[in-house]
Amino acid sequence: MFKGKILIADDEKDIRELLCDYLEGEGYECQLAANAFEALEKFKAADNFDIIMSDIRMPGKTGLDLLDDIKRLDQDVMVIMISAVKDIESAIAAMSKGAYDYVSKPFKLNEVSFVANKALEKRRLVQENKEYQKRLEKMVEERTCELKQALVELDMTYNFTLRAMVTALDTRDTETQGHSLRVVRFTLKLSELMGINDKDTLKIYEYGALLHDIGKIGIPDAILRKPEKLSPEEWRIMKKHPTIGYNVLRRIKFLEPAAQIVLHHHEAFSGSGYPDGLAGKNIPLGARIFNIADAIDAMTSDRPYQKALSFEAAAGELLQFSGKQFDPEIITIFNEIGLDFWIEEKLKIEERIKEDPDYL
Repeated sequence: MFKGKILIADDEKDIRELLCDYLEGEGYECQLAANAFEALEKFKAADNFDIIMSDIRMPGKTGLDLLDDIKRLDQDVMVIMISAVKDIESAIAAMSKGAYDYVSKPFKLNEVSFVANKALEKRRLVQENKEYQKRLEKMVEERTCELKQALVELDMTYNFTLRAMVTALDTRDTETQGHSLRVVRFTLKLSELMGINDKDTLKIYEYGALLHDIGKIGIPDAILRKPEKLSPEEWRIMKKHPTIGYNVLRRIKFLEPAAQIVLHHHEAFSGSGYPDGLAGKNIPLGARIFNIADAIDAMTSDRPYQKALSFEAAAGELLQFSGKQFDPEIITIFNEIGLDFWIEEKLKIEERIKEDPDYL
């Protein structure tokens, strides 16, 4: 069975032919080069080698020079150095320059095969990871194109655009239906109480709050809708949604400023949040305001894993985590207005949603 393609560079004919005969018997296709110059030419001409095996000491151009040349052309190709016992230190040093491993003369051919197989597996893993990253990038790009096309078809109309996004979120995450609309209102109310009245800033906060969970379009339903506690691996995947959402929105000019709120809406004031571990006022103000608005609604709404708390209990939780999860200055402003204000505000929003499911 064909395993891969190896280029063997060694100025000793007997050694390179010995390696070639053995490795071809192991399922590899081999080409030979008598020096580093010939090896480099063959590598450039073929451009499809999986592994390079190169002697360190060769006349005119060393194996270390060849290693540098190869890595400049292809970072992913696996280079295995061939060394005499006296060149072991050079072989080890080569690994710091990008060589995968080394084999020493005199050879134990089974060890040569073992190292080659490991190098081939490493190359395949690297290539698979790159393909996976490309697929992810393509998926984000496709989602972005779809979103842009939707915006063009809707003539960039403000209300229709936001309704379409909220509908997409509620369709995926039914247990939080209406959540996005409620946190928009809480975010804007908190902002107004803080004296923020610039229309452009409030619009950014509105977009960010409404679309904070847009990244969940990239989270599998089995995780998103799971009623039980997530496993560590599931939680690791779930924690990607701020970054996914950010990558979707940052490419859309009028949503680009709001993308920062989406990216940082799970940061904690103490620096223990994600994805970037920002702390204090390094967290964008809109994200700090939203963080509290989001917590208010989450705690006072029924979820599959938790019954709604009273506003009194929720306020106690906010105070307990002031300076840890939440900005203490914003918590103070939340408390100063009184709980009746927030209770009434939530009731108004829920009534409007009942009367008009498309309410925005």
